[in-house]
Amino acid sequence: MLFKEQFKYLRTTHTYHLVDPSPWPLVASLGAFMLTTGGVLYMHKFIGGWNLFINGFFLILYVMYTWWRDIVREATFEDQHTIAVQKGLRLGMILFIVSEIMFFFAFFWAFFHSSIAPAHTIGGVWPPKAISLIKTFTVPLTNTFILLASGVTITWAHHALLARAKKQTLVALLLTLMLAVLFTVLQGLEYVNAPFNISDGIYGSCFYLATGFHGFHVFIGTIALFVSFVRIVLNHFTNKHHFGFESAIWYWHLVDVIWLFLFINVYWWSNK
Repeated sequence: MLFKEQFKYLRTTHTYHLVDPSPWPLVASLGAFMLTTGGVLYMHKFIGGWNLFINGFFLILYVMYTWWRDIVREATFEDQHTIAVQKGLRLGMILFIVSEIMFFFAFFWAFFHSSIAPAHTIGGVWPPKAISLIKTFTVPLTNTFILLASGVTITWAHHALLARAKKQTLVALLLTLMLAVLFTVLQGLEYVNAPFNISDGIYGSCFYLATGFHGFHVFIGTIALFVSFVRIVLNHFTNKHHFGFESAIWYWHLVDVIWLFLFINVYWWSNK
């Protein structure tokens, strides 16, 4: 009893958030273990591997919902995210974005390693012989304009929220979501009509890994922006307390910048 009273006293005499005991880290690690193990077993044709993979996947989705539900409650309704807590969250998001930059840096390293000094096994030229490239100034250029426009609309939404203009925030965010979906659809059509696939040597591998993971990040960013849209409708954010929306904006700008590098190097430079 004395420990509980001391713990309650500590929670009210400092600016940090001492979280309550939660089962979600343990459940999330169990889901990740099931997901990865099931994926490996499925690829090696073990019976039950696919079922384990699917169960792990849905378990992670469930934990994502419940864990973030708790965080929304702590931030919005319990007012646990003080200025000091928000600074820590911002630092964490910055470090996460740095890790994402390093992730794509690996793909660009593989691309330039193979393109600047092409091996004789691919004909000593870049792109490799017998590879028909996607035309730069068709879907790739259109998607570039779409993402740049989405960067403008998401910035508009942010400034509108700061100005307490809820209607403008929702309109700008809705436009961003529409542009994000349009980008994803066009990239899907590009993949369907591409004259090469991921198994067509080093170029196909670099192209689909880099652009495919970027498309996956667009999908994740779209979900984050949609959740922010719903939370704005529910009045979860104020002009001074909206880190969830702000982190989604940072992530979306990362998606924009990565695409510019992909367009310049993978689409335009390779077609020169």
